[in-house]
Amino acid sequence: MFAHTRSARHHRSALAAALLLVVGAAAPAGASAQSTSLAVAALRSAPILPFAVGERLTYSVRIPSAWMSGHGVMSVDSLTDIRGTQTWVLHFEFKARVGPVKASSDETSWLDPLRLAALQFQKRERSPLGKDDETVELFPAEQRWLTTDGKSGTSPSTAPLDELSFIYFVRTLPLVPDTTYTFDRHFDAARNPISVHVVRRDTLTTPSGPVATVLVEMRVKDPRHYRGDGVISINLSDDAERVPVRIASTIPGVGTTIFTLDARTTAAAPTAAPAPR
Repeated sequence: MFAHTRSARHHRSALAAALLLVVGAAAPAGASAQSTSLAVAALRSAPILPFAVGERLTYSVRIPSAWMSGHGVMSVDSLTDIRGTQTWVLHFEFKARVGPVKASSDETSWLDPLRLAALQFQKRERSPLGKDDETVELFPAEQRWLTTDGKSGTSPSTAPLDELSFIYFVRTLPLVPDTTYTFDRHFDAARNPISVHVVRRDTLTTPSGPVATVLVEMRVKDPRHYRGDGVISINLSDDAERVPVRIASTIPGVGTTIFTLDARTTAAAPTAAPAPR
């Protein structure tokens, strides 16, 4: 069984401690005790999240239809300032191959953990059929987004998400079997709605032994990956951590890609982030 040594309460405490260091560094000389007190109160109201900076998940990767295998990593890497907002850097990458044929994907999302809103997203995919690169700046308050190649659009939500941060968002939901949620949270309005169906409880066999999980199916709209709607199946650990134990998704030109959790590193102690400029 995978070790789960950090509780959700620890994750909120870690977030508050790290951001308090930021508040202290950013406060002007002579700031009042009342201002500091208000900042502390705001930090204490931060959401309890089942993940935190320092979490690192390693996966074995299989693409049965292409006889490919490889490895992947999903992690919460650091605190980084994006336009004056402290964000957590979410990262998901994998590489697989069979002989000279290779497939890879590298995604990064900058997530505001207080609002659960993405501020920036990057993706780099390679497969036998070609490549797909994307860099998007998201402006939640203005409900708009802009890519580096000049594309732009409006977002239906002031707390937009991308495909990577949406997986982390699903980890925060109450997972009651036979429940379906519908969200208009993808930053691109054309990619909504996204439905999340809680299918059932299930026990998976992993390299570390059997793991109790909850099977969730995300139905997404992505013309580049699917004809019509696509389904991403995720087995989340049936505990407060909601760790993705198994993920099955489709990559164009490759087929269904299956990620199975091999190991997990729990969240580390918080470190100071640079003060907003």
